[in-house]
Amino acid sequence: MSCQTFPRALRLLTAGDYRHVFNGAEYKVHGKGLLALARHNSLGHARIGLVFSKKNVRRAVDRNRLKRFVRESIRLQQHRLPSVDVVLLARRGVNDLDNAMVQRQLHGMWRRLEKEANRRSSAISP
Repeated sequence: MSCQTFPRALRLLTAGDYRHVFNGAEYKVHGKGLLALARHNSLGHARIGLVFSKKNVRRAVDRNRLKRFVRESIRLQQHRLPSVDVVLLARRGVNDLDNAMVQRQLHGMWRRLEKEANRRSSAISP
């Protein structure tokens, strides 16, 4: 049985980790109300950082709900994602999405990120 936890190793923890992704994002994946910026890492697994501001998601209960969905989505998809650092940003309008739509958006975004990373890695290596 595979490990289904969300340990610290799967999180971006420091401001330097976030800055590394913001300054050199190789991938941008858009979803309705969400934006994922990603950059390759050398760790062999994906890490994620969340940026959900009060400006875009007003109530704390809504920010926490979205964060829970993202963590659960990463926990279930961690074996499929390439070794990248991802910063997920909430945009205006994400608060209007229901739970099922947020889950569909996240699943589609991870699939597109995986496809884009595989396409780039196959183009680089002969």
